[in-house]
Amino acid sequence: MATPRHEPVRTCVGCRGEAGKPGLIRIVRRAAGGAEIDSTGSAAGRGAYLHADTTCVDLARKRKALDRALRTTIQPELWSELSPSPRRGEGRGEGDPQHP
Repeated sequence: MATPRHEPVRTCVGCRGEAGKPGLIRIVRRAAGGAEIDSTGSAAGRGAYLHADTTCVDLARKRKALDRALRTTIQPELWSELSPSPRRGEGRGEGDPQHP
């Protein structure tokens, strides 16, 4: 019998809740400065994770959690990209008992 595959667990910088890596959005610091969404989940550089829901995005923005985690200033354009959209926000954070 095969052992179940291990799923990496990461912490959301907004709510500080833990979730599986696929259930979070990864934001990575660019070498040139600033930050961007890492759609592959494996881009080189310092990364931080965030649930794709309004509560976590608002908390992270209010507390400057992404700025602190990535050690850079987050541009307003990135915050607007992080606002949940139906295609990216579906199913993320829902049903997670540790997510508020």
